[in-house]
Amino acid sequence: QVQLVESGGGLVQAGGSLRLSCAASGRMFSIYAMGWYRQAPGKQRELVARVTSSGHTDYADSVKGRFTISRDNAKSTVYLQMDSLKREDTAVYYCNADIYSDRGRRDYWGQGTQVTVSS
Repeated sequence: QVQLVESGGGLVQAGGSLRLSCAASGRMFSIYAMGWYRQAPGKQRELVARVTSSGHTDYADSVKGRFTISRDNAKSTVYLQMDSLKREDTAVYYCNADIYSDRGRRDYWGQGTQVTVSS
């Protein structure tokens, strides 16, 4: 069974940095796009950044220039380096991956990791 396991969230002061990691495991044939979404209290889940299997990246306007997404295909892992964090970045961050496994191709989600930015 395919699983996405996240790590790296926590509490940080405004202006600080955090690095999130998400490792995919299980019987996988291919991993296509991988990405990070976030959901703040009372708000809808939104795309933060995504990276395709060929390395093309997309970012939400609110994080451009501050966040960097990358992936290590050999480790089936995607990272999100978050710099110059702001209070408005506080949210639960979810990893997402488009994976083709023995159960077919579908989206998978991690359990979420809390990021809290204090002033």
